[in-house]
Amino acid sequence: MDPTPAPADSRAVALARRVLRIEADAVAALAGRIGAEFERAVDIILKRNGRVIVTGIGKSGHIARKLAATLASTGTPAYFVHAAEAAHGDLGMITPEDVVIALSNSGSSEEVLTIVPLVKRQGARLIAMTGKADSPLAREADAHLEAAVAEEACPLNLAPTASTTAALALGDALAVALLDARGFAAEDFARSHPGGALGRRLLTHVGDVMRPAASVPMVAAEAPLTAALLAMTAGGMGMTAVTGSDGRPQGIFTDGDLRRALEKGCDVRSAQVGAVMTRAPRTIGPAALAAEAAEIMERQRISQLLVVDADGSLVGALTTHDLMLAKVI
Repeated sequence: MDPTPAPADSRAVALARRVLRIEADAVAALAGRIGAEFERAVDIILKRNGRVIVTGIGKSGHIARKLAATLASTGTPAYFVHAAEAAHGDLGMITPEDVVIALSNSGSSEEVLTIVPLVKRQGARLIAMTGKADSPLAREADAHLEAAVAEEACPLNLAPTASTTAALALGDALAVALLDARGFAAEDFARSHPGGALGRRLLTHVGDVMRPAASVPMVAAEAPLTAALLAMTAGGMGMTAVTGSDGRPQGIFTDGDLRRALEKGCDVRSAQVGAVMTRAPRTIGPAALAAEAAEIMERQRISQLLVVDADGSLVGALTTHDLMLAKVI
C-alpha cells in the first residue's frame, strides 16, 4: 500500500520559505561587492580620532541604531543620531575628527540629505550605505557601501525586508573588519559587557570567588585521619588542605582520597592523613582568572583547587560550586 502523501505546504509556510531564500540570496550577493570601497571605509574610520556617528531614518534608522551598538561594543566608539533630530540641533555632537555613516536604501532620503552639507562643513568624513550607487547620498560620500538587493522579500516588493537584512549584514561586516584591524580581543569585549556571561568569565578573578584561608579546613600531615575527616565535614568543601608549619600546602585530602584509602583497606582509626592525601596538589594564584580555575578543574577532573600566593603559602581555596555560584560556569 502506498504511503500517505505528505501534505502540501500551507501558504504561510511557503511564503516564509520564500522570504528566507530571498534574504539569504541578498546577503550572499554582498560578498561579491566587497572591495576597494569597503577598504576605504575601514581606512577612513581607523584614521580618525573621533567617534562614529551612525544615522538614518525609518527602517534604515533602526538598522543604523543596531550598527552603532555593534561598533561600540567591538572597539569602535559610536553612537546613533536620528537623521531628523540631527537637523534640529543634534549635529552639534559632530566634530571634525568624527565619521558619519549614513544609511538610506534609496540614497535620496530628504532628512539624510539635509544634513550632508552640514557634516561636510564640520570637516567630518561621510560613509554612505545605500542600495543605489548613483544616488545623491552615494555621490556625496567619501566611501560608499552598496547594499542593493534584487528584490524585497515582501510579496508587494515594497516593505523594507531584504534590503534591511542586507544593510544589517554589511554593517556587521564593517564592524568585524574594524574589530580585527584594532586587535580587539575577547577580554576587550568583556569590558564592555561586564553584566553578561562573557564578562563574568573574563573579568572575575580567583580572589573574587575563593574562600579565604580562614574558612578553608586544614590539618597537618601528621594529623590522624579521623581529624582530617572532622575538618573536612566541618568545612563543607569536600576536602581539607594539608599544610606544613610554613603555611604551604603539602597535599590535599578529598572525598575521593577517602574512597581510595578505604578500597585499599586503610584503617581509618590509626592512619595519618599524610599517608593517604594527594601530594603536590594543583594550585592557582588569586590574580588568575576564575575561568582559568574552571578550565583546570575540568581538565584535571577535580572539584577543589587550592589558592596560593607568590610565596606558595595557602591563601584560600575554591570549589566548582563556588564557580557556579559566581556564574563563571
